[in-house]
Amino acid sequence: MKRKILIAFILVIIICGGLALSISMSPTKKLNSVPITTQQKPVVLVTVDSLMTELLQKAIQEGKAPAFSFLMKNGDFYPEFISSYPTMSVTIDSTLLTGTYTNGHKIPGLIWFKEDEDRMISYGSGIREMWDNGIKNVAADSVIRLNESHLSKDVQTIHEELANARLQSASINGLLYRGSTQHGLHVPKLLSYARLLPKEIKVNGPVLLSLGALSQYNPENDRYKFSWKRMGVNNDFTVNELKYILEQNKLPIFTLAYFPDADASIHKNGPEDTKGIEKADQALQELFNHFESWEEAIQEVTWIVLGDSGQSSVKEEKETALIDLNDVLKDYTFWENGKENAELAIAINERMAYIYLHDEQIPFSEVVDVLKKDERIGFIAWSDQQTNYVVKPKGEEQFTFSPNGPTIDEYGQSWYLDGDLSLLDVRKDEQGALYYHTYPDALARLHGALHSQEGKVIIVDAKPSYEFIEKHSHDHAGGGAHGSLHRVDSVVPLIVTGEIEKPPSNRLVDVKKWVLDLVGGS
Repeated sequence: MKRKILIAFILVIIICGGLALSISMSPTKKLNSVPITTQQKPVVLVTVDSLMTELLQKAIQEGKAPAFSFLMKNGDFYPEFISSYPTMSVTIDSTLLTGTYTNGHKIPGLIWFKEDEDRMISYGSGIREMWDNGIKNVAADSVIRLNESHLSKDVQTIHEELANARLQSASINGLLYRGSTQHGLHVPKLLSYARLLPKEIKVNGPVLLSLGALSQYNPENDRYKFSWKRMGVNNDFTVNELKYILEQNKLPIFTLAYFPDADASIHKNGPEDTKGIEKADQALQELFNHFESWEEAIQEVTWIVLGDSGQSSVKEEKETALIDLNDVLKDYTFWENGKENAELAIAINERMAYIYLHDEQIPFSEVVDVLKKDERIGFIAWSDQQTNYVVKPKGEEQFTFSPNGPTIDEYGQSWYLDGDLSLLDVRKDEQGALYYHTYPDALARLHGALHSQEGKVIIVDAKPSYEFIEKHSHDHAGGGAHGSLHRVDSVVPLIVTGEIEKPPSNRLVDVKKWVLDLVGGS
């Protein structure tokens, strides 16, 4: 998926017209001064943005993905791994790193409303949304607050847990990276002169932290961090940093590396476009070519390659494809910067959205009844204390659920249930256990999103082929989009090489514990 969480400094530079000489902005950090000790086979987890199973299999069949094909032939392939919710990169990355859903890590989405500060949080999306939320706020939220304050302190990241076990780790272009080692980020002068970011920023990350032009080890990587290359948040930069770490024999026990490039082409051209997978495959080939042979690459390193979310095709005709929540809820007033007495606030996360009842005197039922008139919406959900409610447009049926009840689902989670389970396509087998279909791991993922933030919040989730907008939104009509609970956005592949313990489930939320077990960090 297109990496909507483009670091704020990248977006600001694009807005300002770009910097032709960005190579002078980021001095390299000294890798040889960092002592790395690895007593067993290291694990490298590569997250490939918008890697989808059917598209991957198509590329392999057409001979366009030899590296992926090699990994699958020499490892284990899991075609239906379940992502987090909303299926937006910042939330997915938070789940991957913490092993919790949204109610645990408290990153509700790419865009969300922070009640105690009465403002919209955005980690970087469309230019109009950035401008509306304030460029300075977007820059600080993306570069500083996301890891340092928004990500819950009540959970630990994989980097923090490894540090507690006296094991080292690395993050290369992962925007969620919180760890136990302090790093100084190099802030481009344009941003500090404009007072969009402080001149000096200290963050806590893993032992090795590489983050585009903000933090770099490979002195030969400058040509991949120009403004038109998203200042280093690209496949080439990631590969060259990882190759340099390998060449210097500094690979720690665990490394998370991020390949973002597939996102943009799929957003633009739709989910049938294999160009992004071909680019990701070329990046993998470069990594494997560092070794004497590809066979040696998988003998020396355990490789885990994981998609983060799928994408749904969005209809080309905008009037049909785009669900304009300003129009659907036109009888209400909407929150904007500096506007007082707004009744609703809207945070669009492509194919899902949070609707905040800013005026808490407005009952849920009033807004829900208006939303139910639009049949392009897949479901509507809200929470009253611990009870979660789900309805669909054009129907009177209701489904409620809450945790810790007598009914067990396929992942061993327990629930209280009442009403029409078919609203989320939840089914029971002959023994009464719950199974999921259209919406994988629906109850836990939706419960997580409903309890991820303060205030009265309604979730709307679109059917495939449709996307939410408000007046500041960037849309993907005629291309691809994600964000929803639907399986088309939620199911991704995972490939792992080596004779190792298999994943405990087909859920992204369980990957952290699995990796900790693999490297002896749990």
